[in-house]
Amino acid sequence: MPPNPPRTAPPPTRLQSWLASPLVQNGILTLIIINAVTLGLETSPAAMQAWGPALLALDKAILAVFVVEIVLRIVAHRGAFFRDAWSVFDLSVVAIALVPASGPFAVLRALRVLRVLRILTIVPSMRRVVGGLLAAIPGLSSIAVVLGLVFYVFAVIATNLFGADFPDWFGTLGGSLYTLFQVMTLESWSMGIVRPVMELYPFAWAFFIPFILLATFTMLNLFIGVIVSAMQSFTDADKAETIAAVDQAREHIEADLHSEVRALRSEIAELRALLRQPRPYDN
Repeated sequence: MPPNPPRTAPPPTRLQSWLASPLVQNGILTLIIINAVTLGLETSPAAMQAWGPALLALDKAILAVFVVEIVLRIVAHRGAFFRDAWSVFDLSVVAIALVPASGPFAVLRALRVLRVLRILTIVPSMRRVVGGLLAAIPGLSSIAVVLGLVFYVFAVIATNLFGADFPDWFGTLGGSLYTLFQVMTLESWSMGIVRPVMELYPFAWAFFIPFILLATFTMLNLFIGVIVSAMQSFTDADKAETIAAVDQAREHIEADLHSEVRALRSEIAELRALLRQPRPYDN
């Protein structure tokens, strides 16, 4: 038996094509930017005193456009809409704005600014960055566990060595962890922490410098390496999906052309058959 031909996704409907058109996408992006500005102005008492009603009306109008756009996308894609993480994210941030921000839900009023994050789903480059960060989470988790072990070991040592003389920094295990975190960020680590400790413990540098080399320059660079690698892999996968979509569209076009050619051939064959039939006036 001949192998079954691979299944191809159906061509996009007219509504799907319209929603994905640059006109609609750029319009939504413009509204997101305008909404970000209005939400920022609403935090200013002077701006609210001068243009409060206009800002609130504009915010509601933009929210209405977002709701209509989400509904149209659900109608266009149906079940596929809820299988797409970016679409579900858009639905969530818009739905939060629809919850009445009063009583126990008053905190949701501050979450309206999450609508600005919809720009991540509109701009492809930002979507690739977020996708790369999410793809890096498994690798980052392993490095975070190793870094946590390093912090724990050095914090126990620091508490035992310096806790009695520097109780504010190393008096407890939690205090030592926080102090070592400050040292890792290199914020006032030398003049603020290490040099005062070295006044009582001259060889304290032998503790802090290996910690900085291990925690700051090694582990954090591993974080960066994993993120860069994950983003590159995600970008390659995104390019592969784009190429596959182009190939699929080309297959649809070729299939349409083949069907039209076959229809033309059948019409030509019918015309030839009609021309070959004897005509009454030929005799």
